[in-house]
Amino acid sequence: MKTDDILIKAVLFDFDGTLTRPGVLDFSIIKEKVGCPPDLPVLEFIEAIPDSRQKSEAHTELDAFETEGAAHSVPCAGAEALIQFLQATGMPVGLFSRNSFRAIKRALKNFKHIGPADFDLIISRDETIVPKPHPAGIFLAAERFGVQPANLLMVGDYLFDIEAGNRAGAPTALITYGISPDFTCRADVIVENMADLKNFIRLHRPLPSGKFPNDLLREYLGGFTFDDPQLLVKPGVGEDTAAVSVDDEEVLILKTDPITFATDAVGHYAVLVNANDIATSGADPRWLLTTLLSPPGTTPVKLLTILNDLRSHCEKWDITLCGGHTEITDAVTRPVVSGMMAGTVARSNLLDKRNIRTGDQILITKSVAVEGTALIAREFADRLEKRGMAPSEIAKGRTFLDRISILPEARIARQIPGVSAMHDVTEGGAATAIAEIGIAGQHVIAIDLDSIPVYPQTRKMCNLLDINPLGLIGSGSLLICCRKDDCQSLTDRVQQAGIKITRIGEVMSPGKGIQATRGGQPADWPRFETDEITRLFAGT
Repeated sequence: MKTDDILIKAVLFDFDGTLTRPGVLDFSIIKEKVGCPPDLPVLEFIEAIPDSRQKSEAHTELDAFETEGAAHSVPCAGAEALIQFLQATGMPVGLFSRNSFRAIKRALKNFKHIGPADFDLIISRDETIVPKPHPAGIFLAAERFGVQPANLLMVGDYLFDIEAGNRAGAPTALITYGISPDFTCRADVIVENMADLKNFIRLHRPLPSGKFPNDLLREYLGGFTFDDPQLLVKPGVGEDTAAVSVDDEEVLILKTDPITFATDAVGHYAVLVNANDIATSGADPRWLLTTLLSPPGTTPVKLLTILNDLRSHCEKWDITLCGGHTEITDAVTRPVVSGMMAGTVARSNLLDKRNIRTGDQILITKSVAVEGTALIAREFADRLEKRGMAPSEIAKGRTFLDRISILPEARIARQIPGVSAMHDVTEGGAATAIAEIGIAGQHVIAIDLDSIPVYPQTRKMCNLLDINPLGLIGSGSLLICCRKDDCQSLTDRVQQAGIKITRIGEVMSPGKGIQATRGGQPADWPRFETDEITRLFAGT
């Protein structure tokens, strides 16, 4: 099978020599004890012994040999961490071994962080199933996990593991630990260690809904070279715009973003989500192009409503809707608007996150999850009512749509000399946006979790729906980094405009990571693989 075509939804591991360090069991010893020729596999030899008493004695010898070896087994480097990673992603994990369950259980006692209960399925030779290289165990695992064999990765260190996977039509990974195998096999991938295996699985497992993961994006962009001297702000995690020098005085700011969650007021979202990012560079949003994709069955009046929505909100913010593309396609199930916006700023006024410095104060306008609150109120009102939220409270949440622009506060902030960077909160919520500032600015960020503002309506919705407001899509909140001496001036100016602004943290030393506190004590920083709103759209 072509490696690019591999889609992994579950993983089945061999045990001895795969999750445990190779070389503990010397099978030449047990073969000699039971009279097995060196070139035959011991299990098949024992099963072929015609005398039942001799067969039983041979099994006893084999069990004792394996159990003794299991007592001296130790996990391979990274094995436990990989199992825990797979568990965290919700991927089913199993064992398929020619060893006895007793030996597996004994060996797992030498693992510090995982045990038998951490595997969704353990298939040992004690099962009434033909052992590897027969594929029966892989078919059983696929059935138990609810996946097709083609989506079940078989991982092992020996020929039989790979043959079993190949016979079942499953993708296979041979792990070598730097030792050249003394056999040839047709594995889909050969890896040297658990870290390489983890990377392979990460690249071939289904991505959840939402933005492409930052760690993968960082690795991808790390292989790029940008030689154009006119490109002032390059692609990177936490960089939502590109900045291109037009001449010595003027910089063109470019931005593109799709609106995929909303079905109501999609044009409104498309204009402001793109305009917000332009404004964080210190620029004025000027020109918008859109691609509008709608599913079959969409009426002309529906499309015209979206187009009129785009036009009216462009006019409101003095933005020119200057072109685009409109199409009906079965590639989408609801209307999707992808915007591409441009704006300009004087080169001397360009805001670049690389300009943040130790001691800068971090502030946030309004509250977290402004956009998410509006989305939930508009898209999930029935669910909220069933869980006890009053219609008047839901109606209040709908009005948050009018708060998703950060243009007014961004225009104020860019006039304050000490403002070093701005970043608007979008998909992934405030937790993701704050982390992105640190990544783009290459500094550690200290945050007081207790100081992060949350509107009462937002908190109630999140409690009812069991989601975290810090991971909820949040256009409408602007993060600002500002030199300490100018912080009060910034706060006063923003508040005079009738906009709430709160200090939530500080830029620390150069480096990476978040130093979070709660109640004055160190606290874990919440991380979200996908935006919390995706869980609601997925029905979970």
